[in-house]
Amino acid sequence: MTSPWPDIGTPLEQILTPMPVIDEDRLAANIRRAQAYFDEHGKAFRPHIKTHKIVAVAEAQRAAGAVGINCQKISEAEVFADAGFEDILITYNILGAAKLARLRALHERMAHLSVVADSATTVDGLAAAFDGARPLTVLVECDTGGRRCGVQTPEAATELAVRIAAAPALRFGGILTYPAPGGAMAVEAFMAETIALLAAKGIDCPVRSSGGSPDLWKSHLVPSATEHRAGTYVYNDRSMVRAGHCTRGDLAMHILATVVSRPAEDRAVLDAGSKALTSDLLGFSDFGEIEGYEGARIVSLSEEHAVVDIGDCRKSFPAIGSVVHIVPNHTCVVSNLFDRMVFHRNGVVTRVEDVAARGTVW
Repeated sequence: MTSPWPDIGTPLEQILTPMPVIDEDRLAANIRRAQAYFDEHGKAFRPHIKTHKIVAVAEAQRAAGAVGINCQKISEAEVFADAGFEDILITYNILGAAKLARLRALHERMAHLSVVADSATTVDGLAAAFDGARPLTVLVECDTGGRRCGVQTPEAATELAVRIAAAPALRFGGILTYPAPGGAMAVEAFMAETIALLAAKGIDCPVRSSGGSPDLWKSHLVPSATEHRAGTYVYNDRSMVRAGHCTRGDLAMHILATVVSRPAEDRAVLDAGSKALTSDLLGFSDFGEIEGYEGARIVSLSEEHAVVDIGDCRKSFPAIGSVVHIVPNHTCVVSNLFDRMVFHRNGVVTRVEDVAARGTVW
């Protein structure tokens, strides 16, 4: 059977669709730009690899100056440890005997593994699974306005840090947050107060990690933070453009799709449904932007079809058989929908990379 993946040198218009494609030059520019910003401001940068899940892209981020990588789940971290990454932070509460056993096995073969906790239950589980011969580094996750996980006050953060520091099998590594967009002032206030409370108890707080691509370019407004974590910036997406965090020229990912039907004057159908485009709306009223066709709206997705309302399209929409370029609302989800990712330069395929950590959700 012929492989669906294109050979190097294949023009994009000749590859099978639906297919996400990555612009090499925009990708490289996004990596350089972010690293240069953190170098300028004297902060460590730890990219979150959930956006791309590709070893080669993580290697490019590391080569540019990243201190390590951020993973979300143990199985995701295992993939990158297998590829030789030695400094990994897992930003998720890890619970249960099965996961803790895998975490310990991962820890034993890595130089620097860190995790987070936001409850005594999580801390006690970690403490029971490890031992003092090789303590596990644990950071306290803090809710500074993102309203997801995290302790709610600096006092609670300090209390949990004391608990971690008292456990022989654990090492207190610092504090961490994933804030709401625009939350720099809240992050700084929370971190500064926590650092002071810890210092009063004689506890050092070496790492103060903030995160998020939406606030990447405002990291200098959090002087207490020592590092920043971000993922989406590497490709960027429609939501990032809307928020003003990048320009259209920074969009490295597009999804190629073919017009497979024009069943009505005001309707077209593409071959990229929910299995190729994310169903995340992120505040939009449609499921991605069709580049070059303003007013055309992807109004619904089924598994293999995207229905496009072209009633208000400002130019003639492409005929059946034509290929369009879609800017996804949320690029990270798209990465987890494909086994491989096609890279190109000036519309010509340069390489095809395995999405090595696809499906690593436990």
